[in-house]
Amino acid sequence: MEANFQRSLSLVLKHEGGWADHPADPGGATNRGITIAVFREVYGKGKTVDDLKRITDEQVAHIYRTRYWAKVRGDDLPAGLDYAVFDFAVNSGPARAARYLQRIVGVAQDGVIGPQTLAAVAKHDPAKLITRLCDDRLAFLRSLSTYKTFGKGWERRVEDVRRDALAMVGAASPPEPAKTGTQTQPPAGSNPVGRVIEFIVKAITILIEKAFRRQ
Repeated sequence: MEANFQRSLSLVLKHEGGWADHPADPGGATNRGITIAVFREVYGKGKTVDDLKRITDEQVAHIYRTRYWAKVRGDDLPAGLDYAVFDFAVNSGPARAARYLQRIVGVAQDGVIGPQTLAAVAKHDPAKLITRLCDDRLAFLRSLSTYKTFGKGWERRVEDVRRDALAMVGAASPPEPAKTGTQTQPPAGSNPVGRVIEFIVKAITILIEKAFRRQ
């Protein structure tokens, strides 16, 4: 859903930051998490590093939706899990994120999320899938040769993803149905008509009491 994509994208961009061109980063020049290679694949080989520096919000959203969110079927995953898989895809590639999810739900690990994977996902608790996916993602990152350079940032990112994704699961839960035979009463004094009636009843009661005292 569009709302889930926008919410997930805003969280991803907080982690991706702005311009970067770290010599130890195999992705090379990157802006808002988008590498120069991906930028050129989408918008043409003639795009320069300066063009990447001036990338627009619309271009950013288009790339993330088409190259990552759509690749992991974000619109079809449960709330919270969609963000966890999406962020994994952005950080380590859609195929790897898909394979890790497929391994957890017990289907063929072909790196493509299709009907079989979605059906298997539907049989699991989204919160448990998020927890397992984040654990496995951390294990993968710790195995990389660049972990010494980027490890602390990766650890913080995955834990942030875990927290925010689990919060999304809670926010998406439907309200509990009312118990049979019970009714929800409005707060005392919240009904103005009721307050008027209550005042009249009290006034009549006082008058009756006074009448009895005079007898």
